[in-house]
Amino acid sequence: TGMPAYWVQKVQDALNEAAKPVKNSHILVLGVAYKKDVGDMRESPALDIIHLLRAKGANVQYHDPHVPHFTHDEMAMISVVDLESAVRQADCVVIATDHSSYDWHFMAENAALIIDTRRVFNTERKHTPAANSAEDAGHRIPVTA
Repeated sequence: TGMPAYWVQKVQDALNEAAKPVKNSHILVLGVAYKKDVGDMRESPALDIIHLLRAKGANVQYHDPHVPHFTHDEMAMISVVDLESAVRQADCVVIATDHSSYDWHFMAENAALIIDTRRVFNTERKHTPAANSAEDAGHRIPVTA
């Protein structure tokens, strides 16, 4: 459970820098599956991230094209239908699973803040924007060292 707490702290720190408390912030978690392009949630760190953020008072939604709904530890959630609108409305977007279907350029251009747990913006993959393009757009994208 160390990594989910680490990423929740990253969310909290980034929101604080933007003068927003975690409590009542709108946070969108992208992907709840344990790995890319599957629907299996067993051992998914996204579940703990969601639990921890909700415990801090955040309004958390998720989107996952492979997991339309789930119930975990008495928490029942349904994936948002309008992903583009959810990204635009979120105070923070947490990339928990880097599904191939996600449009990373759209995320970089439209998310107020991105916490990238999957290093999407720190790779050479053709479908992802360069890290500096998101930074140039004024978004902070923390990644692990």
